Amino acid sequence: MSVANLHAKGYTVINDVFTPKEVEIIAGQISQANAAKLTFRKTADLYAIRQFLKEVPQIQPLIFNAGLNAIIAQYFGPKYFVVKSIYFDKPQQSNWFVAWHQDLTISVDRKLDLPGFGPWTIKQGQYAVQPPLDILENIFTIRIHLDDTDENNGALRVIPGSHRHGVQRSKGPGVEEICTVNSGGIMIMRPLLQHASNRTTSGNRRRVIHIEFSNSSLPEGLAWAELSPPTSR
Repeated sequence: MSVANLHAKGYTVINDVFTPKEVEIIAGQISQANAAKLTFRKTADLYAIRQFLKEVPQIQPLIFNAGLNAIIAQYFGPKYFVVKSIYFDKPQQSNWFVAWHQDLTISVDRKLDLPGFGPWTIKQGQYAVQPPLDILENIFTIRIHLDDTDENNGALRVIPGSHRHGVQRSKGPGVEEICTVNSGGIMIMRPLLQHASNRTTSGNRRRVIHIEFSNSSLPEGLAWAELSPPTSR
């Protein structure tokens, strides 16, 4: 799918970005991470790591290989930097679904009373806030899949083009598409794209690395909680 189609539909899937061996090495590094930290969440049906690239720094050169860096340069441009990263593992016994929504919050270093910013939340010691629309419109998300993902194990369902209609409090009209991604592939999406996922019916695992990029500066006094400029890649 071309860059133009990404902007029109709000998402694209690119397979074979990482080889099976690279996926194996990345998964091995994650398995060795210290899960005792506050940013780690481990339950029977979900394992998650917030501020993933900070908590598992040795993973960065494995993820930002030549192939992914070329895709970032082609689809986003040189001025984009990492502002959020999360690792999700929905194991075989996990059987919950995610309702239709948009990704409306950013992670920041503190809470400030600023016009256009709110509501605020805090989760696992991390401040999150809904920013003004122009900031949301300039964010891209890359989802790196470590497992084959289809409609039977929680692949995202999306409404193509829904990202072009601002903040929507309910699911808008449109024909759904299912975003099947192979292990080693990526999905690029805009956070305002309406998306959801079903319960797993196959029992297959779904491990995803979720990384958000922005080229926006925040108001003075407020900083991205997880800032990684392009030069660090």
